[in-house]
Amino acid sequence: MAGGASATTTRRPVVLYPSPGMGHLVSMIELGKTLGLRGLPVTIVVIDPPYNTGATAPFLAGVSAANPCISFHRLPKVDRLPPVASEHQEALTFALARASNPHLHAFLASTRPRVLVLDFFCSIALGAARALGVPAYFFFTSGAQVLAYFLHLPVLHASTKSNFKDMGEDELVEMPGLPPFPATHNILPLMDRRDEAYGEFLRVCGELCLADGVIVNTFRSLERRAVDAVVAGKCAPTPKVYCIGPLIKSGEVATTTGGGKEEEGCLAWLDAQPEGSVVFLCFGSIGRFGAEQIKEVARGLEMVSEQRFLWVVRAPPSADPAKKFERPPEPDLEALLPEGFLARTGSRGLVVKSWAPQRDVLAHKAVGGFVTHCGWNSVLEAVMAGVPMIAWPLYAEQRLNRVFLEAELRLAVAVEGYDKGAGVVSAEEVAEKVRWLMESEGGRELRERTMEAKRRAEDALREGGESEATLAGLVDAWRTT
Repeated sequence: MAGGASATTTRRPVVLYPSPGMGHLVSMIELGKTLGLRGLPVTIVVIDPPYNTGATAPFLAGVSAANPCISFHRLPKVDRLPPVASEHQEALTFALARASNPHLHAFLASTRPRVLVLDFFCSIALGAARALGVPAYFFFTSGAQVLAYFLHLPVLHASTKSNFKDMGEDELVEMPGLPPFPATHNILPLMDRRDEAYGEFLRVCGELCLADGVIVNTFRSLERRAVDAVVAGKCAPTPKVYCIGPLIKSGEVATTTGGGKEEEGCLAWLDAQPEGSVVFLCFGSIGRFGAEQIKEVARGLEMVSEQRFLWVVRAPPSADPAKKFERPPEPDLEALLPEGFLARTGSRGLVVKSWAPQRDVLAHKAVGGFVTHCGWNSVLEAVMAGVPMIAWPLYAEQRLNRVFLEAELRLAVAVEGYDKGAGVVSAEEVAEKVRWLMESEGGRELRERTMEAKRRAEDALREGGESEATLAGLVDAWRTT
């Protein structure tokens, strides 16, 4: 792996610093590709978590081979992190960035980049950038509505001593630029202000205002109310905001969890299905269900007797806390699914293990619906494909995204039950929502709204479009840095 780019004045790189989550890394790589196409050399700094998430080297090598403008620099691995008082992975990510900061500082000092672009979870690097006189921007990989939430969180924090987790589902949170949302649908690591992750998020929310700018993976016409509130300073004093999206994966390179035969098998199977007939179920790079929930999904799909489906199944989470964040093993489908399920549904459904080429699947003409965990990358891929969504949030900010998708953007219908009791969504609910999306008049109207959002997204990315013009202006400014 390359150890960095040239430090000459003419070829000083833009350095991108993503957090180790695959969704964040992929988004930052897409930003790097876009900058490279505009003539800027790009170096992406990689930090490895101290737990096994699978080898990223083949994936990164493929990116470099296809994009000579991009090099990667891997910081020395942190073998042990100090203990964190949180059950949330985000707390570990913050701790990893802090432990890696001396290595990053040394790299920046030797490279002298023209600009440093930071992931939200890597905000600790702002200090290094300031010390070296390097302009620093955040790249916000979620949408503008979540950005508005974070910018306003310090104000909300100062106004109350309550914990979100102690509020009822009928208690609504109100913030500028956002629809009112139930307190129960707050970002999961922020439900308890005593949690270490909450304190880290609160710190970064204040630091967003210290950057030279915030780049957001969205387009204004998708989230107009939130963007306008942020730009007007209604959430908090804010540096300049650049909406340059939607940036989605432009080439489906296999990630750490699959590729090859799985990709060929998915797309070949879709080729044989009628247009708009398949519902696609996929829950992100780390989204996993317990064994009981997997069986309920299977039962629900069987209940919609004529419905074609493509379902990505991942192994359930480990009961061992030490393996909570590690890459899961391949799922045992025969053990996880109801007896005989694969045989009974084989004529109309395909179940794949762990991974599918999501962007290419969504873009396939056979796909007519998407059951998603509401991760922002997945939302943008669905919008760009014009595929309506069933929202089933699992972790991080996804419950907020579910509210925005359903109440504000009107691009999804949500399943019910994931936030009740044991959190298991019933087979009957799965069947009802799939049937509604694929067969009802309401589902048809949802599909039409999603196609209109697709057209607006394409307009934003065209030459002179709102996102393209914003990015062009930003790159021109960086060239003179």
